[in-house]
Amino acid sequence: MGRLNEYQGQSAGRSEDVPVLPALYLKRLHLISSNYCKSMASYNSIMNDRIFEICSSFSNEVLKKDMGLFFRSIHKTLDHILYGDIAWLLRFEGKENQVPEFNQLLYSDFIELTEQRKEWDAKIINWASSVNDAWLLRDITYSSKVDGKQRIKKAWLLAVHMFNHQTHHRGQLTTALNQIGYDCGVTDLPFLLAE
Repeated sequence: MGRLNEYQGQSAGRSEDVPVLPALYLKRLHLISSNYCKSMASYNSIMNDRIFEICSSFSNEVLKKDMGLFFRSIHKTLDHILYGDIAWLLRFEGKENQVPEFNQLLYSDFIELTEQRKEWDAKIINWASSVNDAWLLRDITYSSKVDGKQRIKKAWLLAVHMFNHQTHHRGQLTTALNQIGYDCGVTDLPFLLAE
């Protein structure tokens, strides 16, 4: 970690207090392991089950009401989280051409959305069980459905992004649910995952 300090403040158009790591250093560095992927896949499934269980008692009116979330409603936010998971998992499996277009509702019916959520959670758990160091260090080339740009990134970084994206939007959901009187309970990793 000593090498990190020598790169502090070396930025191109960024704030001086943001660390920047040269590409050569990043090529040798990956911050996660296969166990991380397995743990986060399990956590993802647990939290999705919990949130979908709460939401299953809601009317369509409640699910589709504008709650001021980034994707407006509970339903659209759940659908967007699933979109991200589908997009990244397809890219991880080399199926870029099957990634759906961005910003369209995949499943307007909540029961179908629930079924698809369970199916894709199982696929994520299965994928995570196959991850190894060689895969984490490989480059993945993909075209963003948001801005159309092609990018090449390390697999480990994209895996972290997939799990971070899930957690980010579920955090919005747990806040919205709390505001209408529903407690999702403890969401902390140490309480939910066995060692």
